[in-house]
Amino acid sequence: MKNISNDYVIRVLDSPLQVDAALWNELLAGQSPQGALNPFMRHEYLAAMHESGSASLETGWTARFITLWHGENLAGACALYLKTHSYGEYVFDWAWANAYAQHGLEYYPKALVAAPFTPVPGARLLARNASERLLLVQALIAWCTEEKLSSLHLLFADDEDVVACEQAGLMLRNTVQFHWKNKSAAAAEAANTLVTQDEDRRDSAPQSQPIQSGYKDFDSFLMSLSQEKRKKIRQEKRKVHDAGIRFRTSLGKDISNADWNFFYRCYEQTYYEHGNKPYLSRDFFQRMQDSMAQNWLMFIAEFTDPETGAKQAIASSLIALSAAPQSAADKSDHKPLTYHTAYGRYWGALARVDCLHFEACYYQPLQWCIEHGLQSFEGGAQGEHKMARALLPIKTTSAHWLAHPSFADAVERFLEREGAGIDSYMDDLEKRSPFKTASAPTALPASGKLVNEDAKKALNAPFSDQS
Repeated sequence: MKNISNDYVIRVLDSPLQVDAALWNELLAGQSPQGALNPFMRHEYLAAMHESGSASLETGWTARFITLWHGENLAGACALYLKTHSYGEYVFDWAWANAYAQHGLEYYPKALVAAPFTPVPGARLLARNASERLLLVQALIAWCTEEKLSSLHLLFADDEDVVACEQAGLMLRNTVQFHWKNKSAAAAEAANTLVTQDEDRRDSAPQSQPIQSGYKDFDSFLMSLSQEKRKKIRQEKRKVHDAGIRFRTSLGKDISNADWNFFYRCYEQTYYEHGNKPYLSRDFFQRMQDSMAQNWLMFIAEFTDPETGAKQAIASSLIALSAAPQSAADKSDHKPLTYHTAYGRYWGALARVDCLHFEACYYQPLQWCIEHGLQSFEGGAQGEHKMARALLPIKTTSAHWLAHPSFADAVERFLEREGAGIDSYMDDLEKRSPFKTASAPTALPASGKLVNEDAKKALNAPFSDQS
């Protein structure tokens, strides 16, 4: 326990289980809409990571949950981990670690504020207001300094976090992800008008108001794409269909234990094929099944034998769902959850079928989102190929603090050069929209893979200015 002012106290905890789950989730629900809906900062999710051993001391994720107290009230909190490596983060700083080693300095352990193994933007600094969020960041820097840590990193932060980090003097870094937006939601963000292609609804709905439902169906979504992209998607779907593959979908409590077991066989097979051990254990997914089943949607691909009609499951994808917080009255009335965003998270296959990955991980989830009125689908880290499937680039932001002044200066110069390359990359992406010009949803500024030679050199030699 440490007093950081006359009114506030910082407590550093060794486990998420030492934080009251109701208090944590109440604080989370008070963040920005995206943070409140995002399931990956829920206490149940972080506790499952810890209790299952997926994110633990043994795997290089030592929990140090930082809590800010105002009297007896929890005013702020964040999930911090001491990392002995940079695996499972999706914001790459291996070059920084190598530069430290080349100069005889220790980069690890470092402090990381993130949801383990989860490259999904959302609230990282849970706080009741902006001033307490800034106080939390300042406390993080002070604690890292006292612990003699090399650095502090906040990954995939939301807008409020970014503001607080900038005020505290942290350096910002952008990466790129590819997200899909349902037509009306994307148009409403660009302007408060939407003209639907459905003639009946065009006649009945005022054009000055956004229509709340999105694409009418998957075919109407395809019709918004350029002919080339539309044709490609139909060809890929046909290949899977002609191979005798059909999908069944299960949501929440309807996902059976047998389905969870089959999914995990597929999930771990993907890692083993690449010579790696799975990040997440079966026990983690068991805890998701027990405590957060309502936040998961599963697709299982089945092959049907043309002669016998027998079905055999061969692949699976698992999609996370954000749900709007329910009132006590809604819960007592057993009202269904209202879902907002789907997140592509995990997949695996026991048999190889051409284009099956695209169908299981993109086309089936997008069709489900359209049918159920979800606003967006986030495709996860990286993957420029997603753009051909109508996922558009958006910018994600991380924040970084380095204790060593010279290395901090070198990283700052590197980030300036990297940022110039990111701008070039975004310009290039904007020229390759998969949509028809008139129907393309407006993309947010994006960043990511560098395309010009100067930017590539900057990535390959991030500390070239370091003497």
